[in-house]
Amino acid sequence: MVGKPPQLSARQQQLLGELFKCEDEMSGQRLHRAIQDGPFTMGLTTVYRNLRQLQQKGLVRCRHLPTGEVLYAPVERDLHHLTCVDCGQTEPLKGCPLRNIDLPRNQSQGFQLMFHTLEFFGLCKNCYQRQNLSGG
Repeated sequence: MVGKPPQLSARQQQLLGELFKCEDEMSGQRLHRAIQDGPFTMGLTTVYRNLRQLQQKGLVRCRHLPTGEVLYAPVERDLHHLTCVDCGQTEPLKGCPLRNIDLPRNQSQGFQLMFHTLEFFGLCKNCYQRQNLSGG
């Protein structure tokens, strides 16, 4: 993000700190449980509200799973995944295929890019084989 760093509340700093401690992504519920022993306990609704504000500030990205669950991570972790729509298994991609892509100038003028997400959905090897063996 370009310019002055955004101002963060103590709660937002705590949530962001927990996300950085975790080497993977975290659901809002898991994050809620992780902060219960911290200095600023908060309800689940407050956790989600602050996660949304962190996302709007360009500090947190979220990933929606086919199950409806949402996972959060700091934007510095430029992670992308292959996700099976049957069993929900996800596998991270090594590197970002869009890292050096340029947005079309006629569409991106005046647009301040903060982060991006890239997800591929399909069938993992096991689910594909199971469906083909069963005639599905």
